[in-house]
Amino acid sequence: MLRRVLQLGLGRSLLIRGLETRSGNSILDWDGKVSEFKKKIQSIMPGEPSNLMCDTKHLPPEHSDVVIVGGGVVGLSVAFWLKKLEKRQGAIRVLVVERDHTEYLAVVDGPPLDLQFNPLGYLLLASEKGAAVLETNVKMQRQEGAKISLMSPEQLQKKFPWINTEGVALASYGLENEGWFDPWSLLQGLRRKVQSMGVLFCEGEVTRFITSSNSMRNSDGEEVNLKRIHEVHVKMDNSLEYQPVECAIVVNAAGAWSGQLAELAGIGKGPPGTLEGTKLPVEPRKRFVYLWHCPQGPGLETPLVTDTSGVYFRREGLSNNYVGGRSPTEEEEPDPADLEVDHDFFQNKVWPHLAQRVPAFEALKVHSAWAGYYDYNTFDQNGVVGPHPLVVNMYFASGFSGHGLQHAPGVGRAVAEVLLGGCFQTIDMTPFLFSRFYLEEKVLEQNII
Repeated sequence: MLRRVLQLGLGRSLLIRGLETRSGNSILDWDGKVSEFKKKIQSIMPGEPSNLMCDTKHLPPEHSDVVIVGGGVVGLSVAFWLKKLEKRQGAIRVLVVERDHTEYLAVVDGPPLDLQFNPLGYLLLASEKGAAVLETNVKMQRQEGAKISLMSPEQLQKKFPWINTEGVALASYGLENEGWFDPWSLLQGLRRKVQSMGVLFCEGEVTRFITSSNSMRNSDGEEVNLKRIHEVHVKMDNSLEYQPVECAIVVNAAGAWSGQLAELAGIGKGPPGTLEGTKLPVEPRKRFVYLWHCPQGPGLETPLVTDTSGVYFRREGLSNNYVGGRSPTEEEEPDPADLEVDHDFFQNKVWPHLAQRVPAFEALKVHSAWAGYYDYNTFDQNGVVGPHPLVVNMYFASGFSGHGLQHAPGVGRAVAEVLLGGCFQTIDMTPFLFSRFYLEEKVLEQNII
């Protein structure tokens, strides 16, 4: 089925419509010397039908082989790998639709990309209860080539004397090629790169899918309804207009709103307990990040620390500033209707744990804070990758529950490979298929932040 979709969609020639200007039965002679202003004036002269030559650069194309909904790092990674792996340059037309473009694409021939990587490692602290899980995780990481050390409380105290080791039974510390970088720099770099590769961009919101249905029986003799998306309607920003885009493939990389986008395609609207009635369990969850100043803090060698309480922090810049926070419990989940920051959450749920683990943080002063959305997978807090079993040309790259930035390069390649080749190749992402929600097969990860 996938190969057939690709043959019908990716291999077909695309129609590009030009702008025609007509006046009754006579064709106006636009010889290239008449200014745009004169064209507009002449088009509304008495006796002429009005045909203002509007600027259409902001509109998406009428046809695109692949429409990626979501212009974040994950969606752009899919776009990059599609263009990287295409067999002939320009063979695949890719359109990225993003609701909120907060920057214009920069010139491609710019300076080399600097992600501002800080290779200071992750320091994970485990209590007696969590020590066995941490040790198991480190064993697996070492098998995959990661250089991770395990430290006893005594070794931890010697390495990081600013830490209070009370309640810590074991710690793991990344020794090489581990740390953090600036996500905004990565986003800008990816946008510039995929633009140079021919990817098209459009600022707008997908409001409708035009689909067709086809009934068939599965191996158990049950009748199933297969759907295919033929057209995406993109509502333009600050306008009542929408632009239809014919397409062969839709990639759902809409982050926190990917569940809503899936529902728009009819996913999960069947009888409960059936595959047709299985929803994409991804919803927006609000998370807070706080920035504080502490002159006597841990200093420049501070890694990203994850406490036994779930509180995390790391150094930010070179001026004794730190950022951190904590994920709330289910009972503490804030209302995602807005991005207002709850400062009491820091005072009551974050600061006490910070001060207990790093006594110098007793004297910290919060300078700023912000909120953002996780694309939270309520089923198992892991990503959804690959095709939908019934809406046969919608592919997922969402639900990463706060880890999308880390997973984006691999996920982008995996989705591109399954689109172009029909199966996962470099990385087997089969456990992360949509079907696991119907089969109730959770992919659980331990010791995550």
